[in-house]
Amino acid sequence: MREGSLAQMSPEAAANPWLSWSYVQDNAPEILGYLGQHAGLTLQAIVIAVVVAVPLAALAHTWPRLAGPIVGTTGVLYTIPSLALFAVVYPFLRDRRATVLLGLVLYALLLLVRNTLVGLATVDPAVRDAARGLGYGRWRLLFLVELPNALPSVMTGLRLAAVSTVALVTVGVVIGYGGLGQLMFRGFSSGYRAQIMTATLLCLALALVIDLLLYLLGRALTPWARSAGSR
Repeated sequence: MREGSLAQMSPEAAANPWLSWSYVQDNAPEILGYLGQHAGLTLQAIVIAVVVAVPLAALAHTWPRLAGPIVGTTGVLYTIPSLALFAVVYPFLRDRRATVLLGLVLYALLLLVRNTLVGLATVDPAVRDAARGLGYGRWRLLFLVELPNALPSVMTGLRLAAVSTVALVTVGVVIGYGGLGQLMFRGFSSGYRAQIMTATLLCLALALVIDLLLYLLGRALTPWARSAGSR
């Protein structure tokens, strides 16, 4: 029975394989276009999220009373289902790219704010005392001492946010702007396995490449952390 079932399935599997190099070759321009859209959305969202999240974390660190509202607000935003967020925001913005970008930025804020706050809170008190002894004021201490020392934690949050953003871009397909998610959706709709697998593998590869680049950037920006870890 088992051999017979496999024999019956094999023609269908051969006609509709999960991996197909000919599909990639025949549709390379379209695939690369969606890949570029996916990567562009991810990188732009992460840059904007960093620009917003780091100042928010710095404010929460400087004035602890703001920490609860800031972390709480970003946490609430993170819990909103992405499909619902895109569907609700799009009628107001009337721009598919802007809608997806806004959603991606909002979802990245919690990871970045939280990790930046953790990094700022774990700066060695002796380092702060030494800086104050040299005459550093509140803001000079924050920008020249605390934030640089918090970079390892910030980079960890950035890597987590980047990988999750790569995955979330695909949800933009609900409003017709989801990068590689467009290929996945069409593949699922038509039952075309090669299209689904190609988009999935490219999403995975993109996440790995971005994570690796951010890891290398983190090592380059924090040589002291690497030296401390080797001792």
